[in-house]
Amino acid sequence: MEPKQPDWTDAVEHLRACDQRMPAIIERIGPCRLHIRHEHSIFYTLLRSIIYQQLAGKAAAAIMARVEACLGTPGRLPEPQQIVDAPDETLRTAGLSRNKLLAVKDLAAKTLDGTVPGWPEIEAMTEEEIIERCVQVRGIGRWTVEMLLIFRLGRLDVLPVDDYGVRKGMQYAYRMRQLPTKKQMLKLGQRWRPYRSVASWYFWRASELPEHKERTARKRAAEKKIAAGKARGATSAREVAREKSVPRKKRSTRASR
Repeated sequence: MEPKQPDWTDAVEHLRACDQRMPAIIERIGPCRLHIRHEHSIFYTLLRSIIYQQLAGKAAAAIMARVEACLGTPGRLPEPQQIVDAPDETLRTAGLSRNKLLAVKDLAAKTLDGTVPGWPEIEAMTEEEIIERCVQVRGIGRWTVEMLLIFRLGRLDVLPVDDYGVRKGMQYAYRMRQLPTKKQMLKLGQRWRPYRSVASWYFWRASELPEHKERTARKRAAEKKIAAGKARGATSAREVAREKSVPRKKRSTRASR
């Protein structure tokens, strides 16, 4: 039986009360449906993150399935020792690039030696302690660990300032002309504590709203139009400059032709 998902009621009510911009976003999106993946181990969550990096969902899922099949674990989560023992050629045949092969091997080794914390140690660690340990693995950065903290560990107060979707959602919610900077996000985020993970979830959903996408498309079209106008103006200016640089006699001859 899958463990019960958290009740986000208190978090949502806090966000409504602490920030005048949040009620409209919450009303537009509805109840928080942030899902914690209890069924995944820490190792598997990070393994999956590495394999999915810079790939479309279907392509990454196909590689993930082939990796599990070549390890003999269809229907079961792979274990780090299986990755360590698997020949490089086998994992490459499953579709892993050389860089990802090195990353998953390093993840498995650092899970076995305790660099990547497991249960119950990880439950007693702070977010920054977990990040510091996990980013020692090749191919894993801060953002990847923040996703682990939110969607696997259910940590409530994580604000991924490098996440494009969160930044776009904040831009929409606060009617900003440009994407917010990290400094702006951290400053605004102080009011959402201790539920910044839930606020982030709402910003992800806000970035997917049809009106936001439509507004973004209109803005891009306007920017392209302005850029095209500037390019035409620059071209005209260059043509005028070239014309002025031609000697008077030569210009007169050309004109007479």
